[in-house]
Amino acid sequence: MDLDINQLIADYHDWFYIITFVWTFLEGETFVIFAGAAATQGALLVHWLIAAAWLGSFCGDQLYFLIGRKYGHRLLKRFPKLQGGVNVALDMLHKYHVGFILSFRFIYGVRNFSSLAMGMSMISWPRFAVLNFIAAGLWANSFVWTGYLLGVAFEAVLGDIAKDFGLVMLGVFALVGIILFFVHRRSKARFEARIAASQQGKRDTSPPSEH
Repeated sequence: MDLDINQLIADYHDWFYIITFVWTFLEGETFVIFAGAAATQGALLVHWLIAAAWLGSFCGDQLYFLIGRKYGHRLLKRFPKLQGGVNVALDMLHKYHVGFILSFRFIYGVRNFSSLAMGMSMISWPRFAVLNFIAAGLWANSFVWTGYLLGVAFEAVLGDIAKDFGLVMLGVFALVGIILFFVHRRSKARFEARIAASQQGKRDTSPPSEH
């Protein structure tokens, strides 16, 4: 990933912000962290990077929301494996509402189903758009500045060696990889537990069959 970021910046320069928009439209906090680290070397303008990631993330989730609103139930019939994740997202939306909309991008597993699920809920498009715009800004700033600060930290530790851009990015890559491994491992277990609890709750509340 670090080498890909370096090559993309070298090849496309200012067009890299468009690449960031497209990438974050689909997803990609890891990409944004490495791009933030690259900004410490002057390869990118950090505020333009934040703007591109912000808009990309916002537009992507608006699209998934609209897909959920228009085609959500049909998608669940066609792909029933999505049901568990959608149920978890809807349960969390019902329980936390605004807090969930502002934070779902940071929740492993649930993040992939959230906008689709919220499109199937009663929340209005304008309300979701406003909260989603704020949430996308929080997400973009969090991960870009995380990458930026990691880049600064590695420069401080490496001193003159930090002039080698590849070493800084390699250090960021290794640290982020280790952190994400443990975060994803723990979050995956919690997500699977939420799905199991949601399915159990629906079985417990379903009416008894008549004989």
